[in-house]
Amino acid sequence: MDAWREGFVEEFPLLWPLRDAAAAARGADWPSRAVMQRALDAAGLRTASGLPLRLIAPLQDDWSYEQRLFCRGELEFRERCWHDLFNVLVWLSFPRAKAALNARHHAAPVVPHGRGPVRDALTLFDESGLIVIARDARLLELIRGFAWKELFWTQRARVVEGLLCLPFGHALCEKALAPYKGMTGHSLLFSVDGDFFGLPRDAQLREADARVAAHLADPGAMRDTRELAPLPLLGIPGWCADNARQDYYDDSRHFRPGRRTPERQQARRSSPLKGTA
Repeated sequence: MDAWREGFVEEFPLLWPLRDAAAAARGADWPSRAVMQRALDAAGLRTASGLPLRLIAPLQDDWSYEQRLFCRGELEFRERCWHDLFNVLVWLSFPRAKAALNARHHAAPVVPHGRGPVRDALTLFDESGLIVIARDARLLELIRGFAWKELFWTQRARVVEGLLCLPFGHALCEKALAPYKGMTGHSLLFSVDGDFFGLPRDAQLREADARVAAHLADPGAMRDTRELAPLPLLGIPGWCADNARQDYYDDSRHFRPGRRTPERQQARRSSPLKGTA
């Protein structure tokens, strides 16, 4: 995956929310740091601390990645690197949520010998996060219950009409360049009314950005990785040609039942099902 692929954002349906942002990366070769900096400048993106984003080469000093970003506005960017390119594209697509995530990282208590549960949850969402928005809250309960065949096959029409899955994790976006069975997003789930699905796509993205930013800013949220619901991406209708067959969903190695321990069940019940704004 080191080779440049100019049409990468059209190659996998997961990446469609990044298409406008990816216009800055069009060309026969990798976009330079200067090119992506111009895209950030044009969008006027800032951190939650009010600083404009400035792309820099990775540094070796006493500052952590998140601390440097919040206090200096410096975002590490390696050229010719899918991982870092997708990070910038997600910033351009979900700027409020990314800024809120960085602010929450910066405010999280320091834990000796590790990140601690809050930072673990934030990091998992930053790398592998998926934003899932549903018109019918029952679809979200099927996700929480690992009821994949019921969700993606029995309720297929409802999923197609009223379930929106948006990539947030830049490592997840990178994986989309070579999708594989078992590829999983770790999801924040939001329930909305029908008006949301009547909005233009760009308005849907702005609304999703605002909802995620508000959620991440809530100190009572994202206390543990268990709030993030796993979702096997290649089960989503239209995201894989093979999933047009019913028996595709019988593969338990891909569509795992999950562990329904009392602790997990309680975590699923207590994690948020956001209503309309």
